[in-house]
Amino acid sequence: MDLFDLIGPVMVGPSSSHTAGAARIGQTARLLLGEEVVAADVGLHGSFAKTYHGHGTDRAIAAGLMGMAVDDTRMRHSLELAEERGIRIAFHPTQIRDAHPNTVRLSLYGEDGRTLTMEAASVGGGSIRVTKLDGMNVGFSGKENTLIIHHRDTPGEIAHVTGLLAEENMNIGAMQVYRRGTGGDALMVIELDGKPSAKVIAAIERTEGVSDVSFLERRDG
Repeated sequence: MDLFDLIGPVMVGPSSSHTAGAARIGQTARLLLGEEVVAADVGLHGSFAKTYHGHGTDRAIAAGLMGMAVDDTRMRHSLELAEERGIRIAFHPTQIRDAHPNTVRLSLYGEDGRTLTMEAASVGGGSIRVTKLDGMNVGFSGKENTLIIHHRDTPGEIAHVTGLLAEENMNIGAMQVYRRGTGGDALMVIELDGKPSAKVIAAIERTEGVSDVSFLERRDG
C-alpha cells in the first residue's frame, strides 16, 4: 500500500471511489476494447446504483470511456460531450451476486465492431479491480504493466508466451491463468516489471491459438 491508496489521486469529483475509481474503470475498459467506444451499456451495482447521479459516477465512467484522465476538468460535462460525439451510453441499476458494493458491469461496442464485457469494482483511493472479462472470472488491478492474452487452452501455449518474454529479458512479477474448460477459451494475465516492446507484443499476437492481446501500461497513483 502506498500514499495514494490512502488519500487517493488528484482528481475531479467528490469521491475517490465514486469518481476517480469509476473513471479508471471506464479507462481500463476502453483500453481493453482497443478502439474508440461508440456505445456502452453500464450496469451499476450496490452503492454505485444508489448514488451515481449525486456523486458523478456516471460522468466519471463516461469520461473514462472517452480516454479522459481522473483530473480532466471536462469530466463534469462528459455526458454532454459523449452525446456530441454520437456515443450512446445507457446507465441503469443492476444486481451482481456477491459483488463489491462499488461494482460496474459494462458492455462496450467499438467503432470497428469489437465488443467487450467487463465487471470491475472501485475498491478505494481511486484503485480498481477487474473481476470478470468477457464472461471469465479474473482478478487484476491494471496498476502494473499488464498483458491480457486471450488464447486457446492448448499444451505449450503458456510456455511459448513466457519464452518470448524471457527472450526480451522481461521479468514477470505475477501471472494468472483462467480457462473455461480443458481445450476451451483461456486468458493469461501477466504483470511485468517493465514495458514490453511492440515487437514482442506482435510476436505474441502471431502465436497460434492467441486471438487477442491487450496491454495496460503501469499508472502512478
